[in-house]
Amino acid sequence: MGGTWHLTRRFIGSLRPGGPPESDRAWVEDVLSEAEYALWARQYGPDRRHTVQVANEVERRLGGDATRAVLAAALLHDIGKIDAGLGTWGRVVATVVARVAGRDTAKRWIARRGYAGRIGRYLHHPEIGADLLAAAGSAPLTVAWAKEHHTPAEAWTIDPAIGRVLFEVDDD
Repeated sequence: MGGTWHLTRRFIGSLRPGGPPESDRAWVEDVLSEAEYALWARQYGPDRRHTVQVANEVERRLGGDATRAVLAAALLHDIGKIDAGLGTWGRVVATVVARVAGRDTAKRWIARRGYAGRIGRYLHHPEIGADLLAAAGSAPLTVAWAKEHHTPAEAWTIDPAIGRVLFEVDDD
């Protein structure tokens, strides 16, 4: 599926307020460290719902290979978005800017013009997320996936089989 269909589904899902049900929240609390859970809980409600869906599907596909670090990567890959503080409509603008100009072009354009505002931080969420997770003491795999989840597969530093599942499930 991927691409535009994925973004359309995420947008429609973001229109429903609130996070995941209590049973999912409790599961996440068991999976993550205290510091990681504090970050996860700061996410936008629809993002928390999305990450639980991603982590559940990753666990289903990987079975015993879905270690705590892999599940944390699924739950926290977009954690850098909390730094931007954008709601649904701001995210739409940031996503359109990235899609029309290309993510790297948009990042360079914003950096050159000194726009370190919310859209700039949103577009830099992989790097910001990796820094937040490193400060929280997350496993290297979790930190790496937050930083690399928008990079081409050949640039991943994690096991390609694990990365492929994380990528596919997030993009479904």
